[in-house]
Amino acid sequence: MTIPAASPITHRSVLAVSVPIMLSNVSEPLIGVVNTAVIGQLPDAYYIGAIAVGALIFSFIFWGFGFLRLSTGGLSAQAVGAGNAEELVAVLVRSLAIAGIAGIGLIVLSPVIRDVSFDLIGGSAEIRAHGETYFNYRIWSAPAALGNYCVMGWFVGQARAKLAFLVQLFLNVSNMALSAYFVLHLGMTSDGVGLAALISGWAAVALGLALSFAILRNMGVHPSWARVFDGKALSRTLGMNGDVMIRTLCLVFAFTWFTSRGARAGDVIVAANAVLMNLFEVSAYLIDGFAYASEALVGQSVGAKNRDRFRAAVWLTSVWAMVVGVICSLAVWVAGPTVIDWMTVSPEVREAARTYLPWAAISPVLGVICFQFDGIFTGAMATKDMRNMMIVSLGVFMLAWWMLEAPFGNHGLWAALNIFFVARGVTFASRMPSLERRAFA
Repeated sequence: MTIPAASPITHRSVLAVSVPIMLSNVSEPLIGVVNTAVIGQLPDAYYIGAIAVGALIFSFIFWGFGFLRLSTGGLSAQAVGAGNAEELVAVLVRSLAIAGIAGIGLIVLSPVIRDVSFDLIGGSAEIRAHGETYFNYRIWSAPAALGNYCVMGWFVGQARAKLAFLVQLFLNVSNMALSAYFVLHLGMTSDGVGLAALISGWAAVALGLALSFAILRNMGVHPSWARVFDGKALSRTLGMNGDVMIRTLCLVFAFTWFTSRGARAGDVIVAANAVLMNLFEVSAYLIDGFAYASEALVGQSVGAKNRDRFRAAVWLTSVWAMVVGVICSLAVWVAGPTVIDWMTVSPEVREAARTYLPWAAISPVLGVICFQFDGIFTGAMATKDMRNMMIVSLGVFMLAWWMLEAPFGNHGLWAALNIFFVARGVTFASRMPSLERRAFA
């Protein structure tokens, strides 16, 4: 394995895992930045809104299945820590089977998902029309997207950060290049952005599976179907996946609610919020590199029953995450106006985005703690805590929105989102002593 379970955790070992993940992660929200910039060259603001709403729907759909990456990563890390190669293989195959079935189900149900989603989010007729076009192309990438979650989680759990970086970079660069080509060269609009996502998604999962099979050949381990579909192991996997799915749906609901309320405020506000959210996401994905590192290192430590290594993983990854969070907040504040002008040519959207920029600037530093705890609890597979603390935090978010949006408008909406980040960090922190006791009982 890349990082043996018994090896000491140092700043260097943390960076060896987190930096490649940071680089691959930051290219993911850059898809949104580039797509917004590409579609923003068209004269009407509703094109930006259409892609923002359409992408938000897929965030809800795919993030709802984000448990595949989280559970695969956590279980893989623990298998590595325990030195159990057979279980490591079984984790991947189980996850891919679930992903394949779920992806096909999403395609079958896509007409219902599309209509209900756009009805709930709202927005102008133009946003809906172009957003549905984007949706109709991208939905065919569902099995590939879910399969890629499994492969990425498997790589992360083994601390094979460079392979995760390679696959994610290939996915994101191909997506951005195809979007630019289809829209700017061929004259397509939202259909071009959706087609780019479809093609790049299938190409990336093919690359990831090829790399996974190569690893299995080098390990000399073959899937044991009896082990893969062992009743006890399968039941444990499905139970954990259920907990993480509820947690993820709550998280996506919060962001969906945020976008929906912005959409109801008009095309300019939803477009401005989309621009700012892209800035925040670039920062969040950078910080999340350390959450991925904590997931792998904590999971391996729990699998090896090494408490000292566990504490070192928590401390060192968190210190680095906080440093990067502060840097990201400063960068968004300083460079935000320039990036806003690059992303959109609409004077109204530029002005609105500048008005709400301070909220996007403080979001990275407020979100650091909850991002880190996500990685720690995933590595320890403390899925019930992840579920319960997210439900509580969502309740805090909705209460804050109810109290703040009416008197403060979009400022209140952004304030509620940042309160949500703080609530997640506080509730996770309250469960940390219990997690350590259970993990090393």
